[in-house]
Amino acid sequence: MNALCPRLMAATLLGMLVQSVTIGAEPVALVITSLDSRFDQLVPRDARLEKIVDGFTWVEGPVWHKQGEYLLFSDIPANAVYKWKPGEGASLFVKNSGYSGSTPYAGKEPGSNGLTLDAQGRLVLCRHGDRQIGRLESHGTMVPLVDHYDGHKLNSPNDLVFTSNGDLYFTDPPFGLPKAFDDPGKAPVQGVYRLSHDGALTLLINDIKAPNGIAFSPDEKTLYVSDVDPKRAAWLAYDVKADGTVAEGRVLFDAMRWRKDPFFGPDGFKVDRKGNIFGARPGGISVIAPDGTLLGTIETGQPMSNVAWGEDGQTLFMTGGSSVYRLRLATGADRY
Repeated sequence: MNALCPRLMAATLLGMLVQSVTIGAEPVALVITSLDSRFDQLVPRDARLEKIVDGFTWVEGPVWHKQGEYLLFSDIPANAVYKWKPGEGASLFVKNSGYSGSTPYAGKEPGSNGLTLDAQGRLVLCRHGDRQIGRLESHGTMVPLVDHYDGHKLNSPNDLVFTSNGDLYFTDPPFGLPKAFDDPGKAPVQGVYRLSHDGALTLLINDIKAPNGIAFSPDEKTLYVSDVDPKRAAWLAYDVKADGTVAEGRVLFDAMRWRKDPFFGPDGFKVDRKGNIFGARPGGISVIAPDGTLLGTIETGQPMSNVAWGEDGQTLFMTGGSSVYRLRLATGADRY
């Protein structure tokens, strides 16, 4: 066990470390708790949370566009992707981001969820309503990359990540279907897939009840997936084989303490250059080392949905509820 660091001693004596942060006229309480000395090399003692935009419905999937120096994020119920740029605020970037049908969507989550950029800087989206992974071309056309597996439509792709060779890995729970797990059109499995750079689709994992967030270790030798199964909410780890498939998974960290009904627990996450997970979940962010140690927590008091590295790589953007937040850290992305 690591020796108690000064911040943990303060947290032990006082119950918590509370920083009162004022955003405009709105006070926000940020509670940082260090549980391991390694945490203090990642999250500064004087870290400040900043709400950069508010007034949406349920935001998700943040991704930073380095060339344009702006943040993109989904508002799932609004079926839209928005752009936020420092000094300019938020504006509509893509309408019908997840559902392109002409009739009202029967469910509550028609829009895009997870977002990422390919090697050419094109936006790639998890599209709930159209049940596909799509790519936005430079001229504005949405191109489906994949929407079926083994004769069945995908459920509602949730989150996604590219590897350095251009393979795309994504999760496919049924949260975006009109009746979710009870939807008559649900696919037979809630899978984790790989769409290889040559277009081949492979089902890698078929035994997760509710796969959610997804990311790789910096060396791409470990695939991490968050599961919000009410009976096993956890961050899971899978060794990656030479051919890009994965070995049997293991529980990296049990997240049952943060599970909320229904199917709300460990959500989207990103990995820093040291291999630590910064995982969104109800109430804040958990920081987990590659060895499965909970290093510390960042409590925002909000139902956090996802995170992204941005700006120079050491800013963590966080989506939660109706708002997007920004937090400056001492660590950052290996690549983003």
